[in-house]
Amino acid sequence: MLIRALVIVAGLAVLAGCAAPNRYIDPAADDGPVTMTMDYRDFEKAATDAVEDMLASGAVNNPSGGRYIMVVSRITNDTMQRIDTDQLTKKIRVALLRSGKVITTTAVGLNGAEDEMTQKARDLRDSEEFDQTTVQRKGTLQAPDLSLSGKILQRNHKVEEEQQVEYYVQLSLTDLASGLAIWEGETPIIKRGSDNTVAW
Repeated sequence: MLIRALVIVAGLAVLAGCAAPNRYIDPAADDGPVTMTMDYRDFEKAATDAVEDMLASGAVNNPSGGRYIMVVSRITNDTMQRIDTDQLTKKIRVALLRSGKVITTTAVGLNGAEDEMTQKARDLRDSEEFDQTTVQRKGTLQAPDLSLSGKILQRNHKVEEEQQVEYYVQLSLTDLASGLAIWEGETPIIKRGSDNTVAW
């Protein structure tokens, strides 16, 4: 029994010694294996494509010369994976902010404020503990001009002895004054690989 336990421990030690060491990966130079699920490279591509197309279309050029205020609406995950859609929208928000064309409000959202401190700070108006000249005044919040919404779709197909997994990142930018979509885009991400690879 003792010999058997020692053999098992020795075997595990050998396997552990053969495992690849942990290391950092540079996202800009990652030429590692392609997964069938959506990974950070796919979100980067979808966000980059969307922002470049928005900027090229002129949809986010404010005639007054100022920056549009955008709110993030619902991005629906219609895939077999648990996807945090904030990973996509955050990349888009950062790129648009850096472009100088769009700024995002966190004071409103479908499920309440993204940053609840906006309202909490205004609740201090009635507190005797705070210098009321430093409390946020009424009528200072900025309403959004634009709304970003969309959907991420997944379709799986059998292609000969392989599987093909198709992801479609569909986005719409709506002018909240008119309710009209002033920009729409779709980024397809197509992967083909072993039929034994898990795609969820």
